[in-house]
Amino acid sequence: MTSDKSALQSNDTAEPLTVGILSLLTCIIKREWLVAFRNPGQWVNPLLFFVVVVSLFPLGVGPSPATLASIAPGVLWVSSLLAVLLSLGTLFDADYADGTLEQLVLSGQSLPLIVLGKVLVHWLLSGLPLLLVSPLLALLFNLPVASIPVLMLSLLLGTLTLSLIGSIGAALTVGLNQAGVLLSLLVLPLCVPVLIFGSSAVLAAASDLGAGGQLLILAACLLLALALAPLTAALALRIGVSGTR
Repeated sequence: MTSDKSALQSNDTAEPLTVGILSLLTCIIKREWLVAFRNPGQWVNPLLFFVVVVSLFPLGVGPSPATLASIAPGVLWVSSLLAVLLSLGTLFDADYADGTLEQLVLSGQSLPLIVLGKVLVHWLLSGLPLLLVSPLLALLFNLPVASIPVLMLSLLLGTLTLSLIGSIGAALTVGLNQAGVLLSLLVLPLCVPVLIFGSSAVLAAASDLGAGGQLLILAACLLLALALAPLTAALALRIGVSGTR
């Protein structure tokens, strides 16, 4: 009888079942992928926004090839920043609304890893399409063909960094009313270095100058965001969920 009671007590106090890092990351990515494709507006809207905003600039500044080429790096980068920012509101809000986020926090699994999986899917659906469309828009702005690889590489590093930084703002504002404005105020100042070095890399490549330094700084920003953003966002989510319980 004593052994049965001790067994029951050990079962009651057992820690939640945990799974491997790769298995957990794979499960989160599969789930987020399926959820995103059930709501295509989440990833179609940022792409359409990016294309429309970039296409409006030639109408406003005129068709001069020299003028368009000079403003192309800034236009493409600012538009991609705003497009990524537009999609950040959907990162945690749906899971918070239906209670899934609370279950993930209480599951005993690695919350930073869960955040990382959600950010990766967010980038695949919002950042990667911008990356693939950007060469066509660069040609629209008469940007030199030789600078297009630098543009794509800078957007690859930059948009992933923006998604990681944005996850912190999305976690801090989850469940708040009118969180979009607050999210923008939190995230935009942190994105300024990425915007500066990303656009300057493209501008340097278009001017036949070396862009290696700017790209290395973007890579360093990505590594820093990769190390800190999931941990910070996970802490913010724990605080936000515990505050609503």
